[in-house]
Amino acid sequence: MDMMTRKASPHHIVFANEKGGTGKSTSAVHVAVALSYLGFRVSAIDLDPRQRTLHRYLENRVQTQQRRGISLPTPNFEVFKDDNQARLEQMVATLSQDCDFLVYDTPGRDDKFARFVATRADTLVTPLNDSFVDFDLIGQVDPENFKVRRLSFYAELIWEARKARAKTDGIEIDWVVLRNRTQQTDARNKRRLDAALAELSKRVGFRYVQGLSERVVYRELFPSGLTLLDKGHLADLGTSHIIARQELREMVSALNLPGVGSRSPERQPQLI
Repeated sequence: MDMMTRKASPHHIVFANEKGGTGKSTSAVHVAVALSYLGFRVSAIDLDPRQRTLHRYLENRVQTQQRRGISLPTPNFEVFKDDNQARLEQMVATLSQDCDFLVYDTPGRDDKFARFVATRADTLVTPLNDSFVDFDLIGQVDPENFKVRRLSFYAELIWEARKARAKTDGIEIDWVVLRNRTQQTDARNKRRLDAALAELSKRVGFRYVQGLSERVVYRELFPSGLTLLDKGHLADLGTSHIIARQELREMVSALNLPGVGSRSPERQPQLI
């Protein structure tokens, strides 16, 4: 029996960003599937009943298994359709009874339930596209020297939530900014973003790690619900997608989730 099996409640991983188009759902799905491949019991809640991207992705995955007669590691998943916080808490309690990790995908807009689960996260992941357009969600920079002038509203919200959580139950939320869709062509812009992220991370205490690059394959796999981890069920995707799989492996490792590093290599053949 490992640490996660003995744990009384699951580790809550919340993917949250009030802007859309940052690869939030794609990142959430791949992390949830990666943890399932590692042998953890994983559940997922989609808090966006209109888009329900995470729910649809995993629904497609189940249908592919049925159609092909195969078995793939797949999280339990639900979409929250209600407008009542008590019912959300009930769903969380039900799914928490038999899982090691509970993954939340939230809407790309200001949402009361997204705020609620963010305050109760153990790991809060904020995916950002690698541009100052998205950086503006967490901090505003000087247009001349690109130094951080002040926190944005979202960063202040998370800062206060982390302080309140630490004061209430002594738990420190691990806030991770995930740099998705990084561009290699504009070195000057990348250096400026690097400097701004480094400065802001020291002020508000988040970590920033490399996420998923912009790749067509993520959109192509959505209808089947497959991921880059499902190597035996994919066509020959080529060298670029082997690199993409390595990016995913490194992203999951960088989240520093409890128990993940202790999994023996034979338990994670699809992540190598």
